[in-house]
Amino acid sequence: MPAETHVEQGPISRDEVLTIVRDRLADILEIEPSQIAEGDALNDDLDADSLALIELVEALEEELGERSVGFRIDDEDLEDLKSVRDAVDYVVEKLG
Repeated sequence: MPAETHVEQGPISRDEVLTIVRDRLADILEIEPSQIAEGDALNDDLDADSLALIELVEALEEELGERSVGFRIDDEDLEDLKSVRDAVDYVVEKLG
């Protein structure tokens, strides 16, 4: 029987995804996670530019790739991620 290539941690709740997105975004933007609300627009409210969004995607792929093998955010979907809620909803949907 082959060894598992990842650790199965069970499904990730929407609240866990929100926490992950908020924490990664806070690191990238150098602000406190508590300053990030789910309804915040990435660009308008948080001043997250396209580079910050790319960094967020890379951080999410790295973290969630450990929990869900092959987790990726498609480049063409980036333009649809306008708010923290959009990012959370997208990740939850991708994790299925």
